[in-house]
Amino acid sequence: MQQKKSKLPVILIAAVVVIGLVVLGIFMLRQSPSEQAREAVETFYDHEQKGEFASSWQLFHPLMKEKFAKGHYIQDRAHVFMNHFGVTTFTYSLSDMKKIEGWSMTKEAEPINIVYATTVTQTYKGKYGNFSLHQEVFAAKVKEEWKILWDYKK
Repeated sequence: MQQKKSKLPVILIAAVVVIGLVVLGIFMLRQSPSEQAREAVETFYDHEQKGEFASSWQLFHPLMKEKFAKGHYIQDRAHVFMNHFGVTTFTYSLSDMKKIEGWSMTKEAEPINIVYATTVTQTYKGKYGNFSLHQEVFAAKVKEEWKILWDYKK
């Protein structure tokens, strides 16, 4: 006579997974647009910090991708920061996020309804000593994903 295996462990695991997904979904929905934009900027600079320039390029807004072909961006970032500055990584910090309405990347570009701006400070320690770069960075939502932009207005 065969014993029937209990389905209780399978049901219990399924219930835990479902509850976990619901909690994660609620957390994602509760994150404000400002927090989501900040997270995108942090993810971008985490990739840059690790030298993962192909991954950071993926987070660019389509307007930024028009400015930099992927291959050129990867080579140029590595060349400038690693070869010229003699650094392998950096630390960074972000200021508070500011909501801006009707912002444009260039004077000619169509305004983007809503962007969030932050000042990113990258601190390097290299062959030319310690130095910091400060850049205002913008995040805009494109098809439910936050994308990175830089300012090119003169």
